[in-house]
Amino acid sequence: MSPPPLRFDLFCHVVDNYGDVGVCWRLAADLGARGHEVRLWIDDATALGWMAPDGAPGVAVHAWADAERAGPADVVVEAFGCDPPAAFVERMAARVPAPRWINLEYLSAEDWAEHCHGLPSPQLAGPGKGLVKRFFYPGFTPSTGGLLRERDLLVRQAAFDREAWLAALGVSPRAGERIVGLFCYPVAPLPLLWRALAGTPSLVLLTPGAAQALAAADPPPAGVRTAALPWLAQRDYDHLLWSCDVNLVRGEDSAVRAMWAGRPFVWQLYAQHDGVHAAKLAAFVARFEAATGWPLPAPLRAFWQAWNGVTAHDEAARAAAWPDHGAWALACRAWREHLLAQTDLATQLLADVGARAAAP
Repeated sequence: MSPPPLRFDLFCHVVDNYGDVGVCWRLAADLGARGHEVRLWIDDATALGWMAPDGAPGVAVHAWADAERAGPADVVVEAFGCDPPAAFVERMAARVPAPRWINLEYLSAEDWAEHCHGLPSPQLAGPGKGLVKRFFYPGFTPSTGGLLRERDLLVRQAAFDREAWLAALGVSPRAGERIVGLFCYPVAPLPLLWRALAGTPSLVLLTPGAAQALAAADPPPAGVRTAALPWLAQRDYDHLLWSCDVNLVRGEDSAVRAMWAGRPFVWQLYAQHDGVHAAKLAAFVARFEAATGWPLPAPLRAFWQAWNGVTAHDEAARAAAWPDHGAWALACRAWREHLLAQTDLATQLLADVGARAAAP
């Protein structure tokens, strides 16, 4: 017999951009699609208006402040250490049996993510005294919590009609044009991209926000066209990634979706003031190269580093370029196959909380 469905409380605090709410909504929708009930407690649900306009089965969105008066569900997931309201945590401690408490952390390819995944954090004081919070780290290896991946993702991707979807958006690629998707932070060095595209007919699809603002201030060179896109729901953003020959993505959610697309991509990590994103970039590149057997060509490595602000825009960065598309595409498909061999995040999370509930 299948285990009974679980009730989840998922807490999301929107810090900036859309990464936090993007990850939380994908997790909530995935759990709901598997028959579980999810209450998403969020302090700013504005982005869900375009990100998830139709909602999702099994998912109810609530204002963060209303959690002050709510009773906890079977499982409480706080995204990225956002700390649920103290009154809610007090009721967690009083609940019998106590809910399973998960801190869903940020994505990293660094070794410490494997070591920290699953570690307990006993609450020795405060409103949650007596409870145990466990760290859940997404990642790229079987020793981590894996990546979000819906069970029907590959089926949807196989049935996707690129030409029809682009036409519905009013986008008409010309024969021989390379299609490039651009989703970036405001600090992205757009001239670097224009140099990489120069000499190859290209159509750059600009997502709303930073990409469109940067392109308006710094138009592309001859032979490169741009098209401004509207805000896209999450499934349509997947469609965009499946439509492009190369995807430039940022943060966590869009990067993972680009990897599932199996197409060449460049990841702009969230820049941190102390520069630790440089180590995260190096760790990811090392895992990508080891899994695919394809060392990044020096010009592409230079592009990744300059795009992430790891290197200054010196002569080496200006010479950064993209490699042969065929070899790059083969490596990205190999990377996807490497990730597909691992258990997805929602499945691991359900197994984890189910096993702990059954434990004496």
